[in-house]
Amino acid sequence: MAKFKYTAIDANGKQKTGTVEAASQDEASSKLSASGLMPTKITNSGDGAFARAASKKGGKKSKKSSGGFGKVIKGEELTTFTRQLATLLDAGLPLLRALEVMIRQEKNARFQAVLEQIADQVKSGNSFSDGLMQHPKIFDRLFVNMVRAGEAGGVLDVVLARLAGFMEKALKTKKKVKAAMVYPIVVVGVAVSIVALLMVAVVPKFQTIFDDMLEGAALPGPTQLVVGVSNFMRENIVLTIIILVIGFFASKFFMKTPFGSKMFNWLSINAPKVGDLVRKVNIARITRTFGTLLSSGVPILQSITITKDITGNKFYESALTRIHDSVRDGESLAAPMSRETVFPNMVTSMVDVGEETGELAEMLNRVADNYDEDVDNAVAGITSIIEPVMIVFLAVVVGFIVIALFLPIVEIIKQLTG
Repeated sequence: MAKFKYTAIDANGKQKTGTVEAASQDEASSKLSASGLMPTKITNSGDGAFARAASKKGGKKSKKSSGGFGKVIKGEELTTFTRQLATLLDAGLPLLRALEVMIRQEKNARFQAVLEQIADQVKSGNSFSDGLMQHPKIFDRLFVNMVRAGEAGGVLDVVLARLAGFMEKALKTKKKVKAAMVYPIVVVGVAVSIVALLMVAVVPKFQTIFDDMLEGAALPGPTQLVVGVSNFMRENIVLTIIILVIGFFASKFFMKTPFGSKMFNWLSINAPKVGDLVRKVNIARITRTFGTLLSSGVPILQSITITKDITGNKFYESALTRIHDSVRDGESLAAPMSRETVFPNMVTSMVDVGEETGELAEMLNRVADNYDEDVDNAVAGITSIIEPVMIVFLAVVVGFIVIALFLPIVEIIKQLTG
């Protein structure tokens, strides 16, 4: 038997590490699941040739699929798969038969290959959730844990339908936010292109006219600034491009550092207008995820841990970590949540009512619905503000260049008429 190192989460939401003996990585995952642990990472401990062979035998497919396959499968495809699989199961088809139907109709060859591997796992006696867990870049912890809860309760079709609804609403919100950002990005791109064209092609021609007509006389300050920038861009165009490229990748690298990520998260939730939208999107995502997990039968501590992992914002992640620890120590959910400034009073009040009435999952989903509507209004508000701001910005930049170029022309006209 080979030894595998694992990292897992128990029913109380605590992280556990250790080793397990198994013939393959799949068997190790099944053993951990049977003992009440949710494995998040399983690696070969490297004890001998047999261990390496077992790892290769049990983990070869999952390693391949979780790497290359997960990068090309869109959220819409995964959502459609989830909804259709739930429909097939609700119609009475056995899981394996439903998977075979989904495999035949799947047009994405890579996703089809992943589904075939999952079907093979089910055929060999593993659970559906164990098969999904072998592809973490496609099926995240939220997906896997909800499926596992559905399997345990015998309501897999209900859980998948609930999960599909959750994913559909998340995609809808994401598309709205993206749509709100398209217009300003296009306007900025057009503005940069116009300015670059003026600086590289138009300003040099005016500079030649000024040199000939003014015979070395000093140019006005604004004109000197525009001409200087134009000369720099033309003479150092390669350097300018290199600086822009280096700046782009340097900023991306900085964003991945703990300090950079935290700074960006702080700016995103505190920026005027945009910060309000970001906060509402985060609250909607957190409450929707949390409520969906609870309604599917996932334990509360495990639900908080999974929700924390999908926030994508360090401040909300830290808040959920503190809430998790408080709930683990015996407090209610509303009490530690009320101490966190990132959660509005309305949210904590709804959570408190949900705990008192025993309908916490329902209350969380209602909060998510309310914030989804707020996100729609915030997106509309930001879009209405961005349009005039961008037009004014473009007008100011282009107008400054035009005025700077015409100031010497006025002086030339004065000389000619004088």
